[in-house]
Order: sequence, then C-alpha cells, then structure tokens
Amino acid sequence: MTDPMQMGARIREVRRERGWTQDQLALAVGVSRSAVAQWETGRAGQITGNLTRIAAALQVGVEYLMYGQDKRGPAEAISGDELAILRLYRECSPEDRQLLLRTARRLCGR
Repeated sequence: MTDPMQMGARIREVRRERGWTQDQLALAVGVSRSAVAQWETGRAGQITGNLTRIAAALQVGVEYLMYGQDKRGPAEAISGDELAILRLYRECSPEDRQLLLRTARRLCGR
C-alpha cells in the first residue's frame, strides 16, 4: 500500500477541489470529522476500511487515492457537457476518436 501521508494528501486535495469541508466529507462517508482529519494527516486509522466509500464520495477511483493514478478514469460523467462529449466520442470511428483525443490534449496544453 502507498504511504499514508501521500494518500491523505490526495484525499485532502480532492476534497478541496470539490469545495468540501472535512465535515461534509465525513457526513458523506459516515464517519466523524476527526477521522477525516486523521486520514488527511497520514494517521491512517480506519482508512482502509473506508477507502471505497471515500473514493465514491469524492467521485475518484480507489487506485487514485492509493497510488495517485487511476487508469480507469472517473466512474461517471460529472456534468451534462461531459456526458454529451462521452456519447459523441462513443459514436465516432476509431480514427475520429484518435483525432478527438489529440485535439483535446492540444486544447489542454498537453
């Protein structure tokens, strides 16, 4: 398993990106705010038993929380625009999918 400090930092980072407080994450996972604070500071406590619920609440993969990467990507689209892009992508030929990916990467500066 990954370093608890790194895992905690990823939990904190995603929580903040969502604009959530520790109390809000605690409520979503079903634990105390103190438990969230412990996770985020690397005092793992019951993190492994709650990892799936933490990932689901934050809408990220368990793999991301553990290792900093999620090869599967998000489980579901977050907005209507994302869903529309996903639907259009799925309707494209393989060649057009590659074109879309190259274009998206260029637009993102990657």
